Amino acid sequence: MSSLFDCGDEAQLLAGMRHARQAIARGELIVMPTDTVYGIAADAFTPAAVQRLLDAKGRGRDQPPPVLVSGQSALAALVEEVPEPVQRLVDELWPGGLTIVLPAQPSLSWDLGDTLGTVAVRMPDQRVALELLAETGPLAVSSANLTGKSAAVSAEQARAMLGDSVSVYLDGGTSETGIPSTIIDATTLVHRRADDAGEPRVRILREGAVTRRRLESILGELLEPRLSSADAADGTA
Repeated sequence: MSSLFDCGDEAQLLAGMRHARQAIARGELIVMPTDTVYGIAADAFTPAAVQRLLDAKGRGRDQPPPVLVSGQSALAALVEEVPEPVQRLVDELWPGGLTIVLPAQPSLSWDLGDTLGTVAVRMPDQRVALELLAETGPLAVSSANLTGKSAAVSAEQARAMLGDSVSVYLDGGTSETGIPSTIIDATTLVHRRADDAGEPRVRILREGAVTRRRLESILGELLEPRLSSADAADGTA
C-alpha cells in the first residue's frame, strides 16, 4: 500500500522524507516533485530497483532513465569527463531544467538499461528533491507517468497512473511549469564518432524548459544547427 505525504506540512514533510529514504534503501520506488514535472525515482545503483521503475512505467531497457543529482560533484563522479563547454552550461543553468548526456564513468557498477555507455544527468531546482538527493545519492528518475501518457504535474496525477507500484508519494503541490527538461547530447565533446568529419557539436535531443536560444548564448557554434524541414523529412542528421 502506498503512502502520500504533503510536503507543505512540516510534520508530514519530515515523515515523508524518512519514508522515502527507507523505500529507496529497500529498492522500492518513490514519486517526488521536481522543478519540471513529477518524477518516479529509484536507487540508481540497484539494478532491480531500476528495472522496477521501467516496469512501472511500461518502458523497455532501450529507454534508460536519467539520473538526478544534488550537485556538480556528483556529476563529476558519474561521467567520464566534464568538458569545458559542459561546465559552462552547468555553471549557468544548474540547478534547472537541463539534462546532459555524457559518457558514463566506466568504473561504476550499475545498470540503467541499454545506455550504450552514456548517462543522462540533471540537477533539479526544487528544495524537496535536492534535500532527498543529498541524503540518498544519485537517483534514477523518469517522469511520473505511464508510457504514452502525459507527465504528471501533481502527486495525485502520478498516483492515479502508478498506484501501488510506488511506495511513497511526496506531494510538493502542482509543478510550476509542467514543462519537461531540455535534453542535450554532449558525448562527442568527449568521444568523437569515427564518421564525424566536422567539429564536435552538442545536439538537442528534446527541447523543453531551457530554450535553444539560451543554449546558443552559452555554446555559440558548438550547438548543432536546427534541422531544416527538408532535412528532417529526409532523416538527415
